[in-house]
Amino acid sequence: MEEEQTQTTASTEETGAPVETVEAPVQAPEKPAAGIVLALDQVRAGQTVRLHERIKDVSAKGEERERIQVFEGIVLGVRGSGVSKTLTIRKVSEGIGVEKIYPLHSPVIVKIELVKTARVRRARLSFLNNLKTRFKRKLEETYVK
Repeated sequence: MEEEQTQTTASTEETGAPVETVEAPVQAPEKPAAGIVLALDQVRAGQTVRLHERIKDVSAKGEERERIQVFEGIVLGVRGSGVSKTLTIRKVSEGIGVEKIYPLHSPVIVKIELVKTARVRRARLSFLNNLKTRFKRKLEETYVK
């Protein structure tokens, strides 16, 4: 569904040169494909993301080293605005639910990769916290690469 937009560059009335028309197709913004790195403003509730986190460790010898650890889970919601925006991610590890809250503008976050996207109708998916109760359901995936 591509719409075409006609752009007109008018010449000055003094020269009397003909008016040129340039046609350029206007494309709708694409949905992010799976496996790509998301920008901070593209993260939404219902997306399953792989968040790469920078962790500093101290070895037994007292040497500092830095490594990247991946946390993969579903985004329950994004809160706040501006610099104080936070992201809540949940995964189930060995039968135990683990939720982490990350500040989006933190230097700890290296990158956020999109794994898949689910169709959701809410901004905060708090009903996924306790799946044993009333809202036990799977989310419908919209697209997976």
